Amino acid sequence: MSNRALFLDRDGVLNRERGEYTFRVEDFDILPDVAETLQKAQQLGYKLIVITNQGGIAKELYGHEDVQKVHRFFQNQMSEQGVEIDDFFYSPNHDVVSKSLDRKPDSLLLEKAIYLHNIDPLCSFMIGDSDRDCEAAGKVGVKCFKIESNTSISFILDHLHE
Repeated sequence: MSNRALFLDRDGVLNRERGEYTFRVEDFDILPDVAETLQKAQQLGYKLIVITNQGGIAKELYGHEDVQKVHRFFQNQMSEQGVEIDDFFYSPNHDVVSKSLDRKPDSLLLEKAIYLHNIDPLCSFMIGDSDRDCEAAGKVGVKCFKIESNTSISFILDHLHE
């Protein structure tokens, strides 16, 4: 049996978009309704998978360990609220350095997540705050909701079913 997932862009969806790269824990400001929304989605049986471009690595502004530290922080904060993030996938690439199929709007990260977690794309959703998020989701048959950066994601609960 296949699983269903809620795929989530990171900056602007889970944490406040600052207009610059967020790679330090002290700059990672989790948006207000994220924990409650993710908890309800998880209770409905959705896997929670973060899909994020982290092009600052390719630009040598920060490293993999910085991204992993932020993701551990987010995971710990969510765990305290009863939420377990099932996985994080990130692209360390940026087109100004070198092109890569794992960077959104390409879909390789979503394809990996779908394969590794046995996800049914037709029963899954993505929330993103840019066209590239929705373009990547569309390439693998995942319905996408594009939101304004730094706004509530609680509306997704109206679209999730048991």
